Amino acid sequence: MNLLYPNLQWRWLPTMLRYALLGSLVAGGYGIIHDQITYSISPEYFTRLKFSQFHYADFGFSSRVFVGEIGFLATWWVGFVAGWFVARIAVPAFPPRTAFCHASRAFLTILAFALTASVIGYFLGLLRRSNPDFSSWEGFAINRGIRDLPNFVRVAYIHNASYLGSLVGLLAAIVQLKRRLRTDGAIA
Repeated sequence: MNLLYPNLQWRWLPTMLRYALLGSLVAGGYGIIHDQITYSISPEYFTRLKFSQFHYADFGFSSRVFVGEIGFLATWWVGFVAGWFVARIAVPAFPPRTAFCHASRAFLTILAFALTASVIGYFLGLLRRSNPDFSSWEGFAINRGIRDLPNFVRVAYIHNASYLGSLVGLLAAIVQLKRRLRTDGAIA
């Protein structure tokens, strides 16, 4: 089974796409909540960076709604990719109900890793804040008009850690599925 260049049966494709869409919704929901929390820590991370990156999605609603839109738009694709890889293993190998259970556990694994990494990023950002030397960020901060650089950096740590956690979580979920495949046996 090759995950990147799969040999698929057409009958699996609709189910696999549903898993990818489910992954998109889960990741998008996570992104909405995640960005609401990080907006509370550093509004400037959004007003000085993310708002301009996602200007096309600004429909004139409140800042909090726009932050939610950004959270969804910045993460849905991660869930789609993760859902595709999870489906690529689960759908061909297990009966439908069992595949859904294993895929659900895989999604929870990815979420747990992303959330844990976010928390680690938060504490790393706090640790970074205790070092008052932000000289490597000064040019960026001046260009963007950032006044609260320590909190901006903390939110950057949180966001980057969350993406890294999602990747590590996906790898852990794939290992988990492969082990389950060996213990349960494949039906395909």
